[in-house]
Amino acid sequence: MGLFHFRRRAEVENKQSESMFGEALLKAMIEGTEMNAKCAMNIPKVAKSVHLICDIVSMLPIKLYKKSFVEDKKKVSRVHDDIRTKLLNDETGDTLDSVQWKRAMVEDYLLQGNAYSYIYKMGNHFKSLHYVEESFVSVLPNIDPIFKDYDILVNGIRYKPYEFLKVLRSTKNGADGKGIVEENNELLKIAYATLKYEYMLVKTGGNKKGFIKSAKKLTDVAMTALRNAWNRMYGGNSTENVVILNDGLDFQEASQTSVEMQMNEKKKTLDEQILDLFHITPNDFEKTIKEAIMPILSVFECALNRDFLLEKEKKSFYFAFDLKNIMKGDIKNRFEAYSIAIKDGWLTRNEVRYAEDREEIDGLDVISFGLADVIYDVKTKQYFTPNTKQLNDLQNGKQEEINTESEVLEDEGK
Repeated sequence: MGLFHFRRRAEVENKQSESMFGEALLKAMIEGTEMNAKCAMNIPKVAKSVHLICDIVSMLPIKLYKKSFVEDKKKVSRVHDDIRTKLLNDETGDTLDSVQWKRAMVEDYLLQGNAYSYIYKMGNHFKSLHYVEESFVSVLPNIDPIFKDYDILVNGIRYKPYEFLKVLRSTKNGADGKGIVEENNELLKIAYATLKYEYMLVKTGGNKKGFIKSAKKLTDVAMTALRNAWNRMYGGNSTENVVILNDGLDFQEASQTSVEMQMNEKKKTLDEQILDLFHITPNDFEKTIKEAIMPILSVFECALNRDFLLEKEKKSFYFAFDLKNIMKGDIKNRFEAYSIAIKDGWLTRNEVRYAEDREEIDGLDVISFGLADVIYDVKTKQYFTPNTKQLNDLQNGKQEEINTESEVLEDEGK
């Protein structure tokens, strides 16, 4: 009975020591990891999330609009012949085209919290837009907490803030921000350490861990030879995957540690947490667009309106992303949305055709209303009921019956 308890106790102690070894190894990997954007992009779920958001934003064109008043009516018109729309959607004037530029800016924004592009101008004329890697940019703020100001330093050259387009995440000074890597450093360290731990297991060729028992004490020469053979085997050398044990040596396989047994479960949890960082909801594209994409577009538009417009233009001009391309992947929902817009009267059929890159057709620039609808003019305070042909004045309390052209002709004939 005593011998049984002794063996059982020894097995438990072995399992505990193996578990502690695995956990200690993983902990050492976490503590020895310096997390940065490059390491973060080695984590598959992070890379997938960043690429998804970058792909969506990069395919959206940025358009310039002008607000104006024509005969006391608000009018919004698109500006087609401005060089800035070409820089943002076609050629930036740099080595990067517009798609690559947007991807680089969004990736820096997400991971580093700072995305910078130098605006090259001659006077008030915009010439080109040059992406600058975040690592080359230093911010030199002043010490005033109220009237904040700063300069931007690139390769030892000092620039003013208005010379750069700045897209910042989680900023409190308007000069630099915080990215996901800084805000969630520990979580990403765990994910990266888990990846390295798996890599270490794969590198050993899937060989079992264990212990070597010796019936007698080994000499230093024998210990060195055995250690070298074991290192060659577990070092991923495919030409030597066998270790010959001499008489008196015995290999005892170690049982799976708790770290290894929980690895898959931990990976699933980490993947879910990383998706939450980027506000990505699997199998719900609409929610992902709303929570992951729209906030970035809003920050981007605000930055463009601040840095990419002249001061005299800021009252009447603004930049905005065209979200039409997001809908193009779902033709059913897109056409249903068009149908509702035409029915409710805020889009004409020709405007829909233009949105779908089709030619206009004469006679389709009309908005139709049902006879049961009541048409109200907010300026004159009058509403017209087509079904009863009555015009009512809310201010004066007057009511007037409107005759159609056919009725007038009929009366004149009589």
